[in-house]
Amino acid sequence: MGKYLLFFLFFALLLVARGQYSPLVTADTLSQIEWVNDKYSAMSMEEKIGQLFMVMASSGEDKAATQKIKGFIKDHKIGGLIFSKGGPMRQAKLTNEYQSLSKIPLLIGMDAEWGLAMRLDSTYSFPWNMTLGAIADTSIVSRVGYQIGKHANRLGVHINFAPDIDINIDPRNPIIGNRSFGEDRENVALKGIAFMKGMESAGVLSSGKHFPGHGDTFVDSHKSLPTLDFTRQRLDSIELYPYKKLIEAGLSSVMVAHLNVPELEPENKRPSSLSKNIITNLLKRELKFEGLVFTDALNMKGVSDFASNGITELEAFLSGNDILLMPKDFIKSKDTFLKAYQNGLISEQRLAYSVKKILMAKYKAGLHQYRPIDTNNLIEDLNSPENDVIYEEAIESAITVISDKLNLVGIKKLENKKIAYVKFGDGVNTPFLEALNKYAEVTQVNGSDIATLKKKLFDFNLIIIGFHKSNESPWKPYKFSQKELFWLQEISRQRTSNVLLTVFAKPYALLDITAFNDIDGILVAYQNSELAQQKAAEVLFGAIPAKGILPVTANPEFPVNTSVKTKSLLRLGYSKPERVGMSSLKLAKVDQLVQNGLDSLMFPGAQVLIARRGKVIYNKAFGKPTYESKDQLTTNNLYDLASLTKILSTLPAVMKMEEDGKIALNDTFQDLIPEYADTELKDVTVLKALSHYGRLPSWIAFYLETLNAKRRPSPEFYRSNPSDGFSIKVTDRMYLKDSYKDSIYSRIGRQGLKSNRYRYSDVPYYIFKKYIEETYNAGLDDLMDKFLYKPLGANHTAYNPLKKFPINMIVPSEVDNYYRYQLVQGYVHDMGAAMQGGVGGHAGLFSNANDVAKIMQMYIQGGYYGGERFLDARTIEKFNKCYFCDKNVRRGVGFDKPQLEEKGPTCGCVSRKSFGHSGFTGTFTWADPEEEIVYVFLSNRTYPSATNRLLVKSELRTRIQKAIYDSLINEAGN
Repeated sequence: MGKYLLFFLFFALLLVARGQYSPLVTADTLSQIEWVNDKYSAMSMEEKIGQLFMVMASSGEDKAATQKIKGFIKDHKIGGLIFSKGGPMRQAKLTNEYQSLSKIPLLIGMDAEWGLAMRLDSTYSFPWNMTLGAIADTSIVSRVGYQIGKHANRLGVHINFAPDIDINIDPRNPIIGNRSFGEDRENVALKGIAFMKGMESAGVLSSGKHFPGHGDTFVDSHKSLPTLDFTRQRLDSIELYPYKKLIEAGLSSVMVAHLNVPELEPENKRPSSLSKNIITNLLKRELKFEGLVFTDALNMKGVSDFASNGITELEAFLSGNDILLMPKDFIKSKDTFLKAYQNGLISEQRLAYSVKKILMAKYKAGLHQYRPIDTNNLIEDLNSPENDVIYEEAIESAITVISDKLNLVGIKKLENKKIAYVKFGDGVNTPFLEALNKYAEVTQVNGSDIATLKKKLFDFNLIIIGFHKSNESPWKPYKFSQKELFWLQEISRQRTSNVLLTVFAKPYALLDITAFNDIDGILVAYQNSELAQQKAAEVLFGAIPAKGILPVTANPEFPVNTSVKTKSLLRLGYSKPERVGMSSLKLAKVDQLVQNGLDSLMFPGAQVLIARRGKVIYNKAFGKPTYESKDQLTTNNLYDLASLTKILSTLPAVMKMEEDGKIALNDTFQDLIPEYADTELKDVTVLKALSHYGRLPSWIAFYLETLNAKRRPSPEFYRSNPSDGFSIKVTDRMYLKDSYKDSIYSRIGRQGLKSNRYRYSDVPYYIFKKYIEETYNAGLDDLMDKFLYKPLGANHTAYNPLKKFPINMIVPSEVDNYYRYQLVQGYVHDMGAAMQGGVGGHAGLFSNANDVAKIMQMYIQGGYYGGERFLDARTIEKFNKCYFCDKNVRRGVGFDKPQLEEKGPTCGCVSRKSFGHSGFTGTFTWADPEEEIVYVFLSNRTYPSATNRLLVKSELRTRIQKAIYDSLINEAGN
C-alpha cells in the first residue's frame, strides 16, 4: 500500500507542480498510474536505463544495421527508436518486428515536420512551416497538423518531433529557415499551438523545438556550436515566448538544442542540451514544464565535441533531459549510466522521475494497448485524396501578394492583354505555365541574352516572371543568380509592359533585389510544388483571392506581416473532388463509362469535364483523334461542338440584345426579317422559336439541291478555288457560290408551318444569325469573340478554328461520303453551317471542355465571370424558364431543360433549374445552379460515319451524369 501511496504522490507532484498540469496525464489517470507503476516495478536496472535512450533506425539500411537494432532491443532493453530514411511499408514491417522483441513497447519517433515525406519515400509532403506561417486561419494549420499526425499514427509512430517553434530572425540561418513559422513571436506561437493540437488530436505526441531557440543564428548546430549572445530580456521576449505559450496549451515534449547561450549558462561553450541551468532551472522550474524533455541528436557536432562518448549522455541526463536522442555510442553510454548509478551519481529518485514520465508518455500514446501495424492498404491510407485537399486549402491561404501597385493581380480585361511568361530559377515550371494557359494565352519567351529577350518581349503588354527553385527540401538554394537580378531589372524597366514577379521560393530571395520601382506586382508562393504553382496562377487570374500574410521580412520594403488582399473574380478554379463535396472513388465510375464507350466503338476520342462550386475537379481526355491514329488526345484538343453553338454563341447574343432592347421575346420573324411578312413564318415569335414550339421544320438539307445527278457538288454552285462570286469556303478546295446565302433565307421563307407541337428545329438559328449580324453590321464569329470569348478567356473557342490553331489540335468529325467527299477536320461538320462559311447560328463553334465550362459557369453565376458582367442575372433567369411545360414542351428559351416525363436529355437526377444542350457530333453540356455542377462531354462519335448512333442508343452521356450525381457526398452532418 505504501508504494502505491508514494507513487500517487509522485503523480500529484506532476499534476500540480506550481499549478502546471502535466501534459502526459490521460483522462483515465488511475489506470495510467497503475500501468506505469506495474511496468516500473517489474523492471531491472538495465531496463530502466534502457528506457532513457532512443537510437536511430532506418528502413533503408542493410541487414547488419537491422541486426544491430535487434540486439539493442533484446540485449540492452532500449526504450525507443527514431526512424530515419526509408519507405513506409519497410518501416511498418520493421517496427512490428522490433516491437515483437521488446518487453515494454518501444516509443517510436520521427522527424516528420512537414509529413512522413521528410524521411520516407512513397509518402506525402505537406507545406513547410514558413508556408503555414503565412496563413491567417489557424484552423487550416491545425488540419495540417492533424493529417500529419494521422499519417504518423497509421505508421506506428508515437511522437513526431514537431512543431519547430524557432523564431527565424536571421535570414542566413542555414538549418531552420523554411522550418520556422516566421519571425513574429505571436504568429509562431499561434501556429505552433494550432499544429500541436491538430497533431495531438490524431493520437501523436508533439515536441516543441529547438529550445531555447535556434532562429537567430547563422551557424548549423549539426556542424558546430551556434551562439545566442542575447540579454535575458531579449530571450524572454522573443526566443522563449512560443515555448511559454505552447507549454500553457499542453505541449507533450520539448527538444533541447545544442546552443551556446552565455546569458543562461555561464560555463563557456557548454551546450544548452548539457546545461542544468537551461533545462532544470529554466525549462522545468521557471517555465513549469512537466512533459518529456529530449536532447537534440547527440551525434551532432554542436554537442559531441564538448565531451567524450558516454559522458555527453550522462551530463545530458543529469542536466534534466529525460530521453537521450541518437547517442553516438549507445553501448558505451549505457555502461557509463550503470556505473554512475552504482556510484550514486544517478539516484533512484532521479531515474524514477524520468522513466515514469517516459512510461506515462507511452501510455498516452496508446502503448498500454499495443497492436502491430496493419500493413493492408498502408500506402493507400498514407496517400489519400484528403492530403491534396488539405494541402490545397493551406497553399491557397498562404499565397501572399506583397505588392500590387496597379491592381494587376486578378488580371482583368483579358481581351486587351498579350501575356508573356519568363522563367527564372532552376526548378520545375511546367505546372505554372499550364495553369496560366487555362485562363489566357500565355507565351513562354526565352532568350540567350538580355537584348534578345527584351526584343522578343517588346510586343507583349504583360510579363509574368516565375522564379522557380527546387521544392525537394527546405534547405535547397533559394537565391536569384546575379544574371537573373540584372535581367529582372532590365525587363522591368521596359515600360511597354507591366511586370508581375511570382516567387516560388523563400521570401528571403527578395533580399537581393535592390530596387522594386519598376516591378508592378509581387506574389510570394513560398514553395515550388505543383499545387503552389497551380494556385499561384489562380491568384494571378482572380480565380481565388490572395489571403496570405508575409511571415518574415523579405526586404526592408516588405517587412513582416506585409499583405495585399485581393478578391475573387469568380473565374473557375481547379481542385479535387473532395474539396467540393464529391468522392474521387465514386467518380472513377466516369472513367469506366468513358472507357466502355471507347471499347464499344461509340467514338474514337472524348473529353469529360466536371466542375462544382466554381472549381473544376475532373478534366480528362480519352482515346485518340481517329481509330487509326497513334496520338493520344489531350484536354487542349478542340471538338466540333455542333448544336452546343446555339447556347454558347447565338443565345448569349440574343440575351444581350434583349437586355439592350434590340429584340424582345414577343417579336415575330417578320419584325426581325421584314421579307418574311408575306410568309407563313411571319407570326412565329422569338419565344416560341427558341422554345422549339414555333411549328418549324427540324432542319433543311440545303446542300442536297447543290449536288448534281451523281450526288456530287455541282459546278453550278462550287469551285475548287476562290474566285469572283465563289468565296464562301465550305472546306478544302470547295467554295460555294456567294449568292447561295440569299437562297438559304429564301428557302426558309418558303417553308410551311408544321403541326402545333414540340419539334426541335435548327431553322430559327439561321434567322437569329441574320438578324444579329445585320443589327451590328458584323459577323457572328467576330461579335462573339469580342463580346464573350476573349473577355472570358475562352482562348480555345472559335469558329473556323484553322485560322487560329494547327490542324492536329482539332479532332476530325467525319469521313464525308455524301457531300464534301473528304475528311472533315477543322471545318464544321454541319452542312448548313458549312454553307455559311463555317459560321452558323446553330453550329460551327469549336472548343475544348475547359472553355465550354467557362461559359456554363458564367450562366450559373448569373452572367458574371472574371470580374466582368456579361449578362444580367434576371435575363438568364428569364431565358432559363419553361414557358410551355403545360403543352408538354420541356425546353427553356434556347436552353434544353430536364425531361417532363421519364425519358429525356438528362439522368433524371438534376434539378428543375438545370439547363444545357446536346450536339449531333456527340457533345453535351449541362449546368445545375442548385448543386453548382457543370458537366461537359465532348466526343467525335460521327467519326468515321455519322450513321454511328451507338453513343445515342447507349445513353452514355446521361449515365455519366448519373455517376456524377452519385458521387456527391452527403455533407448535411458536417
